[in-house]
Amino acid sequence: MTAEIIEISRLALHDQVASRLRTMLVEGRIAPGAKLNERELCLQLNVSRTPLREAIKLLAAEGLVDLLPNRGAVAVKLTEADVLNTFEVLAMLEGMSGELAAKRITDEELAEVRALHYEMMACFARRDLSGYYRLNARIHTAINDAAANPVLSNTYRSINARVQSLRFRTNQDEVKWKHAVEEHEQMVQALAARDAQAMRKVLTAHVLRKRDTVLELLRAGQIYPTAQSKTKSNNAS
Repeated sequence: MTAEIIEISRLALHDQVASRLRTMLVEGRIAPGAKLNERELCLQLNVSRTPLREAIKLLAAEGLVDLLPNRGAVAVKLTEADVLNTFEVLAMLEGMSGELAAKRITDEELAEVRALHYEMMACFARRDLSGYYRLNARIHTAINDAAANPVLSNTYRSINARVQSLRFRTNQDEVKWKHAVEEHEQMVQALAARDAQAMRKVLTAHVLRKRDTVLELLRAGQIYPTAQSKTKSNNAS
């Protein structure tokens, strides 16, 4: 019994550390391309190296972290080509997910999506971007689950993980954030109407709009600031 309790406790800690690290990576508190300093993270998260390393391995499997020879764990940093290729596939997967979800979603699943949407709208009203994004991600996952295709779900999650931090940044512009909210309202309406084509259309457009915003920010140096842009920022402050 004691051994079982210890094992459950260890796994629970590993999951908690992974959850906190995931949030830090998505919200940019660990910069893209930055090395994950185990010593600093152990102090910051108040854990030993064992659960931290287990958590890092999990996040590497999810695609949020790259494990590089002689460098260790590094936060994912995508090139412009990576962004184009990833979002191209992601748009197709989200579109298919939406179409299948509209055909297969149960009343209980629809009620859950609606509840998450209302909670997300409350975060939007408070301009709580962190809370908004967490609920936003849960909505996309719920729609994906409602599609009832485990191969699609697993493929979608592995690809989407690598662009989570980029998707988070697309709502930092007020106009674009409002437009994203409007598209989510359209998703809920299409799901309720069981309109498969409307769901495919709005989800595909939603993801491609995210791609365009990411590329805009990337080219402006607002996602991965260059040394020159950092110097300008420091001189202006």
